[in-house]
Amino acid sequence: MTKTIRISAALALSDDGQALLVRKRDTLAFMQPGGKIEPGETAEEALIRELSEELGLIVPSTALEFLGQFQAPAANEPDHIVVADVFLLHVNDDSVGATAEIEEIRWISLTDPGDILMAPLTEHHILPFYRRREASIAS
Repeated sequence: MTKTIRISAALALSDDGQALLVRKRDTLAFMQPGGKIEPGETAEEALIRELSEELGLIVPSTALEFLGQFQAPAANEPDHIVVADVFLLHVNDDSVGATAEIEEIRWISLTDPGDILMAPLTEHHILPFYRRREASIAS
């Protein structure tokens, strides 16, 4: 039986339009920063807590723009589906550092992310959604 993991995640963009991805310790895939929503937490509260714990970012809820809810197979947990509330966040890349369970952070181009292993949610849902959104705004 497939189990569901509810998370909150950020599509964190730098001033020059690069997207922040993180890789957790003892894993291979890069993904959006964020994490599991604890009982009694809203998606925004969970994301604000996770960003502080994982990256040392202090983010007000007013800085978060809801992009949508996405789901995909979990990158690190077999037989699990991740259901993510995803928020757009603009950050100063100088203020980001890996803490807690984050092994590595990487800034990538939204249009040419390079040859890195990404979580299915990131690669097949969040990044393509944002690229389509930006293309429709520009046209």
